[in-house]
Amino acid sequence: MYIYIMTKKGILLQVICVFFFFGNLSLSAQNYSLKKTTTLIQPDYLKAGDTVAIVAPSGILKNRNSEVEQAVNLLKSWNLNVVVGDHVFSKDNHFAGTDAERCEDFQKALDDPTISAVWSARGGYGTVRILDKLDYTKFKQNPKWIIGYSDITALHNQVHNQGFESLHAIMCVSLPKDLSEIKESIASFKDALFGKPIAYTLKGSAYNKIGKVTAPIVGGNLTILHTMLGSNTSIDTSGKILFIEEIGEYKYHIDRMLQSLKRAGYFENCKGVLVGDMSKMRKNTTLWGTSVEQLVLDALAEYDFPIVFNMPAGHEEDNRALILGRNATITVGKEKSTVVFEN
Repeated sequence: MYIYIMTKKGILLQVICVFFFFGNLSLSAQNYSLKKTTTLIQPDYLKAGDTVAIVAPSGILKNRNSEVEQAVNLLKSWNLNVVVGDHVFSKDNHFAGTDAERCEDFQKALDDPTISAVWSARGGYGTVRILDKLDYTKFKQNPKWIIGYSDITALHNQVHNQGFESLHAIMCVSLPKDLSEIKESIASFKDALFGKPIAYTLKGSAYNKIGKVTAPIVGGNLTILHTMLGSNTSIDTSGKILFIEEIGEYKYHIDRMLQSLKRAGYFENCKGVLVGDMSKMRKNTTLWGTSVEQLVLDALAEYDFPIVFNMPAGHEEDNRALILGRNATITVGKEKSTVVFEN
């Protein structure tokens, strides 16, 4: 009897261990991050005299000094102070300095309580290599806006899962010599930073899936969202509007990534999809056969949430600011649509 009781308890303990250790393996990336994103904190809006740090967490800035200088001058024209990271113009093959150098600049900006916003000089590739080296302890004590797009989506994901809003917007290398060429993008960037209302009227599309929803907007570059799957920087899209944009991909790659997000549960409780620019699409020898808009609709055909195209955000000159993690109301029609952020 004694042996039987011990054996029975032993079996019970093993069953419990299996439940706790192996049961969690079935959790999707959606469930993994759910507890991290229930309440998002808004960094303080900027005011005259605040300081913005310019850093380069990704690609090399070879012969891009003039764009960074122009960015500094733009910020100063708004009565802001500017500090440029020590390694912004460093070079390490593809990257703006070694992983350690790029991480050092970004970490300094995160930690410095006098910095109100961290503006990425450019995207490209490389942010993922420093993600797991960053420490957000001091950032949480003094939150600041993280700004950029494209490869910076990886940082937006990470900041989102830390529980903070961030800003999908132009970067330093987005600035042309004649700033009037992108005046709407610059204006939306400034408005978002200084806390002015953000609202857009989008041109219509016959592909739009009509509806209206209010929810936080999350997302960014589709490739980066795809590469974050299965990691702790995959985002929770439950109850949220997913924004996507892309550049330089084949249509079948777009479909592949959407199918992967779908299989990971990204659209199960999603409230809507906001589609930005799909720029410089590549042509495969075997043609896809439909437009990229129809591709998106086909991939998401089983869901009844609204889908809106023609959001001017992504890799085009007209790249309007989006406050990621902020509630917005999208009203989708065939003739026009609107995106209105809560203030």
